[in-house]
Amino acid sequence: MYAVVETGGKQYRVSPGETVEVELLPAEPGATVTLDRVLLVSNDGDTQVGAPVVSGASVVATVIGEGRGKKIIVFRYKSKKRYRRTTGHRQDYTYLTITDIQANGESLVSDEERKRFERIARRAANRYEARLLAAFAPATEAEDLEAEEAEEAEDELEDEDAEASEDESEDEEESENEAEDEDDEEADEEGEPSDEADEAAADEEPAEPEPPAPSPKSPRRGGKK
Repeated sequence: MYAVVETGGKQYRVSPGETVEVELLPAEPGATVTLDRVLLVSNDGDTQVGAPVVSGASVVATVIGEGRGKKIIVFRYKSKKRYRRTTGHRQDYTYLTITDIQANGESLVSDEERKRFERIARRAANRYEARLLAAFAPATEAEDLEAEEAEEAEDELEDEDAEASEDESEDEEESENEAEDEDDEEADEEGEPSDEADEAAADEEPAEPEPPAPSPKSPRRGGKK
């Protein structure tokens, strides 16, 4: 069982349960659409060909999502005119799941099969909407969480830096105290003069140097006797 329908200026061969990609339709995901331009209907060897459409025939489908095709480059050129135009295009598409084919006002699909196809299409539409919500709705929540985590990390770093600086200052003080204690111990062991002795030595006046002894005079040569 299949039918040939026309939508968006193109023809598609469809069967119940199939998912087809057609030109963008003004319908939301989960909505039911009816394609009236049916060019051919075939069921168990009975084929009806339209002129140009089959009267009383239609194809029922459920919208399960939307998408975009690959980008194409359109280049227009005119020789000897210095005319160059380059444009890009991405076609928007609607994805349909075929749930029923009707001919002469009657359904060619059993009720059980039609309901099963409708359930499948509804689940697919729900998954598409869930993906959209996951992609766009929690963006602000994720940003808030990231900002909170960044603030907490900065606070932790500041606390660690403060603790490290305190530990360093304590270590420096302890090292200075230890160095002073070692200097005092070395001074006691070597017998260095204390501060009082140094002050007493500084208070004493320096002794005056003694004058040199006179040297004996030698006789002059060539003098009178």
